[in-house]
Amino acid sequence: MLTAKEMIEARVSIRDGFVWDAQDAYLFDIDGTLLRSRDRIHFNSFASSIREVTGLEVSLTGVVLHGGTDTAILREAFALAGVAPEAWEPQLEAILDAMRHTIATRRGELDLWTMPAVEETLTHLASRGALLGLATGNLELIGWTKVEEVGLREWFRFGGFSDRFPVRSAMVADAAAKARELLQSDPASICVVGDTPRDIEAARANGLSVIALATGNYPYDELAALEPEVCTTSLAALLAATPAASDGAAPQAVSARVKI
Repeated sequence: MLTAKEMIEARVSIRDGFVWDAQDAYLFDIDGTLLRSRDRIHFNSFASSIREVTGLEVSLTGVVLHGGTDTAILREAFALAGVAPEAWEPQLEAILDAMRHTIATRRGELDLWTMPAVEETLTHLASRGALLGLATGNLELIGWTKVEEVGLREWFRFGGFSDRFPVRSAMVADAAAKARELLQSDPASICVVGDTPRDIEAARANGLSVIALATGNYPYDELAALEPEVCTTSLAALLAATPAASDGAAPQAVSARVKI
């Protein structure tokens, strides 16, 4: 349900002919899309894990975090610190293990909250027979831990994570391959749901559609300029612009530009 303020500010754009809730599978980003965090445990685990394993002091200052993958963030942090690859790459898996251990042992301290209308959207898509998965820059253990902590784990059958894929498009490709295997269908209509330009770029690199949400650090107009199939200020706004989401009727195409 949208508040009066959200109703005034809500914006939804849907490409002509694209029915956002009629795809075979959806790949959801986590941070900024499904949930947000009030703590800095995951963020701080990068520097603390590097220090624990290598003894080096490396910060994330200057690293573009939003839409990045955990493994790519580490690589960029080392590069900005001027640390040669041969000095840290042999210890990468140990650093990742230290990050996983931090989240596993401190999961009770995570302060997470679910973004508006996430559960309603997942319920709606699942009721239409869609396969739901994750496509996140988080390491697998960290991603599943966050989803579990906010009570969303039951919705997702599979996921794509950054443990083996520093490049987001490769991670999305892996998630899409898992979706096709579970669907036993190729081709299949697969849609990426995310809140950054990198989500859009990764979807495009794999020939996938994308729902862009201005719920993270990127404003609606910036995301809309990249021409995703859907751009919206929130999932709540998208559901409000879709009568079938609330009345159980057959899906209807929403106009190319809808402003609530």
